[in-house]
Amino acid sequence: MSNIVAIVGRPNVGKSTFFNRLIQRREAIVDATSGVTRDRHYGKSDWNGKEFSLIDTGGYVKGSDDVFEVEIDKQVEIAIEEADAIIFMVDVESGVTGMDEDVAKLLRKVSKPVFLVVNKVDNSQRAENAVEFYALGLGDYYTIASINGSGTGDLLDALVKALPEKEETVQEDLPRFAVVGRPNAGKSSFINALIGQDRYIVTDIAGTTRDAIDTKYNRFGFEFNLVDTAGIRKKSKVKEDLEFYSVMRSVRAIEHADVCLLVVDATRGFDGQVQNIFWLAERNRKGIVVLINKWDLVEKETQTMREFEKYIRQQMEPFTDVPIVFMSVLNKQRIYKAIETAVEVYNNRNKKIKTSKLNETLLPIIENYPPPAYKGKYVKIKYIMQLPTPQPQFAFFCNLPQYVRDGYKRFLENKLREHFNFHGVPVSVYMRKK
Repeated sequence: MSNIVAIVGRPNVGKSTFFNRLIQRREAIVDATSGVTRDRHYGKSDWNGKEFSLIDTGGYVKGSDDVFEVEIDKQVEIAIEEADAIIFMVDVESGVTGMDEDVAKLLRKVSKPVFLVVNKVDNSQRAENAVEFYALGLGDYYTIASINGSGTGDLLDALVKALPEKEETVQEDLPRFAVVGRPNAGKSSFINALIGQDRYIVTDIAGTTRDAIDTKYNRFGFEFNLVDTAGIRKKSKVKEDLEFYSVMRSVRAIEHADVCLLVVDATRGFDGQVQNIFWLAERNRKGIVVLINKWDLVEKETQTMREFEKYIRQQMEPFTDVPIVFMSVLNKQRIYKAIETAVEVYNNRNKKIKTSKLNETLLPIIENYPPPAYKGKYVKIKYIMQLPTPQPQFAFFCNLPQYVRDGYKRFLENKLREHFNFHGVPVSVYMRKK
């Protein structure tokens, strides 16, 4: 379970540049997954072998400066509440501003590690000018230039040193199903419908994350933990509609889960925030089931369901092999179907395929459709194996891995799906030198 680091500060101080620099370095090396990542405000990074989740709060605020003043306070409060460490970014060009002082005032009361980072310091004159930031009362600061990365090393050294050690909670190996989605999509009602009037419920265990409630649950002779992100204690100060808030909450739940049940309000559709949560689960390589709730409220014609499903699959591209269940929590329609589907996805995610079976099935296909030649070079794939990871990852051993394009990797992924059923589960395909 990784720590969460939030980057706060007023607009245009360079938060996003810094954020992109940190996650791209990492994504280029580790996460060379095909497909687009559509939300750019959450990412994973690591430094000296320590991994952490990074949240750029700036990406969540839209509106004019005066709207911003209110929003930024909210965000800093949420960051204080949710993150394990906070990077407060200011900009040497504009010096200390009133808004910086407001943020500093909130951060001075915090017991968590706070790093004051002065950005755009790219010469010695500016390094001298940075001294004025002592006035914010947050002690020492770090000077960086996020555009070229100078100074970020020292900052990251200090940051990872200050991150609390996450005690790995030893858990019973029950599968964990997280119910995620934007506020008011019906997450709580869904869980209550499953649990409230239900004789199957075994015990309530206090959540391992301090904000998600775990419920041990038994259905179809299958026992699992249901992780409820909706039942998180309501904050008086925080407006529930804050996009940043639900994403931050989902981050923790998703990182902990095996399968994510994404509850979507049928009357609102598969909008930007729902997509953020979907890509978050996909990027964390979790099983996914999409639950379209409040289907009873949608005006229907004969093709409505098919059209709606088609529209959602377009939004999910290229990862479209995901079960979609239409349900109505209110009328208790198909809520058990949702759980049954989650169990299937869980089993798909844990599937191990024998090496002999893989090679027998896929090598003839590859022979008929080899990777296209690149710069006159022919790629020969000799051997395939599944890697011993918690989710399905496959290594294809070949002579020239660097010449295999993303399109062909997608072709291989589709063949794996076609023959071995990974419905609802992200599959990773790696090319390795034999």
